[in-house]
Amino acid sequence: MHLSLRTALLTTALFALPGVAIAGPDGHADSDDQQSQIVVTGVATQPSRSATGLTLTPRETPQSITVIDQARIRDFQLTNINDLLDQTVGINVERVESDRTYYNSRGFDITSFQVDGIGLPLPYGIQYGDLDTALFERVEAIRGANALMTGVGNPSATINYVRKRPTDTLQATATAQAGSWNRWRGEADVSVPVTETVGVRAIYAHEQRDSYLDYNHVNRNVYGLIADWKVTPQLTATVGYSRQDNDADGVLWGALPLTYTDGSRIPYARSATTSAPWTYWDTTDQRAFGELAYDLGKGWQAKGVFTYSNNKQQARLLYAFGAPDKATGLGISGQVGAYPSETDQYLGDLTASGPLHLFGREHQLAFGVSTGRLDNRQWQGVGNNYVVYPAVPNLSSAVIADPGTGPITLEADSRTEVTRAYGAAHLNVTDRLKAVAGGSATWLKSTGYSYGADQYRKNSRVSPYAGLTYDLTKNVSFYASYTDIFNPQVEVDRTGRRLDPVTGTSIEGGLKTQWFGGRLYATASLFRAKQKNLATFAGTFGPGDPGQPGSSYYSGLDTTSRGFEIELAGKVTDNWTISGGYTGLEIEDDAGKAARVFIPTKSLKLATTYAVPELRDLKMGAQLRWQNTIRSPDFTVTQGDYAVLDLMASIRLVDHVRAAINVRNVTDSSYLGSVMWGQAFYAPPRSVLGSITFSY
Repeated sequence: MHLSLRTALLTTALFALPGVAIAGPDGHADSDDQQSQIVVTGVATQPSRSATGLTLTPRETPQSITVIDQARIRDFQLTNINDLLDQTVGINVERVESDRTYYNSRGFDITSFQVDGIGLPLPYGIQYGDLDTALFERVEAIRGANALMTGVGNPSATINYVRKRPTDTLQATATAQAGSWNRWRGEADVSVPVTETVGVRAIYAHEQRDSYLDYNHVNRNVYGLIADWKVTPQLTATVGYSRQDNDADGVLWGALPLTYTDGSRIPYARSATTSAPWTYWDTTDQRAFGELAYDLGKGWQAKGVFTYSNNKQQARLLYAFGAPDKATGLGISGQVGAYPSETDQYLGDLTASGPLHLFGREHQLAFGVSTGRLDNRQWQGVGNNYVVYPAVPNLSSAVIADPGTGPITLEADSRTEVTRAYGAAHLNVTDRLKAVAGGSATWLKSTGYSYGADQYRKNSRVSPYAGLTYDLTKNVSFYASYTDIFNPQVEVDRTGRRLDPVTGTSIEGGLKTQWFGGRLYATASLFRAKQKNLATFAGTFGPGDPGQPGSSYYSGLDTTSRGFEIELAGKVTDNWTISGGYTGLEIEDDAGKAARVFIPTKSLKLATTYAVPELRDLKMGAQLRWQNTIRSPDFTVTQGDYAVLDLMASIRLVDHVRAAINVRNVTDSSYLGSVMWGQAFYAPPRSVLGSITFSY
């Protein structure tokens, strides 16, 4: 069914009417003991460089930008990136396993993840383990193609993690949490101005929990240290180091086979798992960076950043395969494997930006060069024997014994090098008309092998970017943008060889409205993206296949995505904040048939908080997300539409101390976390989390 563009356009037009304006936020944190400037929850309202490299307000930026800030993170205890992106408009989180997650937006996979605007594509588009949010001030999602700042990628979104940095004044917070499934967490964040020119910020978080899933347990430690030094009034040096250790036991590699041999669904309990107590998946992420920022004068700035990151994994996993007989419940077998791996990334980035006066008007220029290298090594130890599962659906009736593994051998050793140069200009054509023009040149080379398949590729591309904004009134702007798509893919085909790069085009346009001095922001957009040879899930490697057992292989598919998004953020009153949005899209292959049917084509995300200052600064809130029916790629599994409601309340106990309670999935909705593969597992049932926070 095609989307109703008439409905989308009428809704877009409504945002241009002053009669629908809502009073905006005051732009300040509402904590008890400090009034620090924050970003409005939901949509960015302060200038950002994430989309174009230019310092532009969201209204000046011809793309869609959403920000989840500290207020939203604190209110709803979004302590890991998966939970945070679940609540971000236009973003879908595919929880295919307990410790391996994919993300998509506007119908396509998200592979571009950055820290402070710098980063290489996430290896294989996968997040391993739970990435903690303790280190980040906010998270930005720039939807659509982002050729200027990444050079490569899908027209989905770029996720930018913005680091916490030292503050000019002494600030400290400490939080203790306890909740369902023996969860407890402690977090501390201290920023100290050591001298007038030197500042230091230290962050630590520890979390451990059991799970609603049988056998599953997670223990996580997060460390962060960052220091800056104003060497001269013009020169600032910053260095930082962070580390996250995420140790998980009883993990899923693959998930539950969902159907019997006759195609009917298996009625599992939500705690069901194909794991075993002896499985584990431990990840260690380390990142160090050094930054020099220099004020060149007359509004010009230059910055150089070098970043090194290292990811190590130690995993002993159990992969289940097969379909059971409905009469006996038997028929699932398992393959055990040991899978150590290590990834190193080296990134260097140089940028310069500033104003240019031409034809009696001031314009902006930004340009930069970057180079990076990613080295990836994977080892494998194959299980000595297959295992046989007990009858379904009662998988926990017997614990699977570990059959042991053979020698661990190096199976993949590859290197990818990326060099990129970009330039962009924000042209002040008239008082109302502004244009963004630029391009990115990318050179990419990969060498090495992976499970017997040669990984060599050498690609280059120049991707143009063009956008404009036009102020229809003082509160309403029209915008449009266009860019090419170039995405060298890491996915492999059935033989284990990498697919050719994706090419295509992406366009977006709509209205952006701003009210009450910028305190309310509302947008409506239409988008379309065409991609050729897009990697589409085609199956999973099994024992004896040319790829790692349990990993996926793909085929190339020509795909078109089109749709619309509506989003707003602001305050209905001084005490009532609301944000959220709706996404509608359709995804078709070159024959006009529905493609990537595991992605919801309709989704709604809303969040609101209400404060009562007279009652010890009581704050109450709710967040809701809903999506329509989705299906597995082979159409054998259907997940009906569902909604998840979370509630929160917090209150000031005494000065500097605040207590809060969060209830997630209040209605105890039962649903699968993803049907991207032919296997899946159930999302968490209702849970409760209590916390106490000290702030100074």
